[in-house]
Amino acid sequence: MASGLSFFWYDAAYFFAHFGTLLGLSLRTEGRRNFPQSGPALVIANHQSVLDPILVGLSACRRLRALARKTLFRHPFLAKVMDGLNAIPIDHKGVGKEGLQVVLGELRRGAAVLVFPEGTRTRDGMIHPLKPGVHLLIKRVQAPIVPVGIAGAYEAWPVWRKYPIPAPLFLPPTGRTVAVSVGQALDGRRYAELPREQALAELLQEIKKAAARAERLRRRP
Repeated sequence: MASGLSFFWYDAAYFFAHFGTLLGLSLRTEGRRNFPQSGPALVIANHQSVLDPILVGLSACRRLRALARKTLFRHPFLAKVMDGLNAIPIDHKGVGKEGLQVVLGELRRGAAVLVFPEGTRTRDGMIHPLKPGVHLLIKRVQAPIVPVGIAGAYEAWPVWRKYPIPAPLFLPPTGRTVAVSVGQALDGRRYAELPREQALAELLQEIKKAAARAERLRRRP
């Protein structure tokens, strides 16, 4: 019964979040079929906004699990949506010790898990170097790695604003429209065998390429 209710709530949250972001932020997505259909998958994305777990979840063809700081659940609307979309509240930002254990457990159960390896939201709109914790995850569970790029979420809801700035689909486009591009799944075994710095540098480039595709995908003025 609980499982059925969980699926229903996920589907309901997905439906309302999809139309909310489509109508309110002109969301565009591509590459959803690049997610492995089943089995564990480590999804890595750049981190622009508190909207990111929702945006990536809406871009996937399967249910994702995502880490989110407990403080984000203080926002009533975000709390309901992120809870419905399987976000996992943790005390610390990034892939720290607590996050590592949670992600490892989910991957071992065959889930697709979203992490933001930069560790925190960007304060300047740029993509920053990845934290080393993500490489430890890759070495411990050699699952496929799915790089995802997000564009426009920084303009729509930067870290210093309390509420997002809409870019409605029914109005002329602005610089605050959002898009998500999902790249081809990468072989996690290869990255597990690479030296840490090389693996992090290559994964950073994969995220940057996906973000550049998302930038081109955005609805433009």
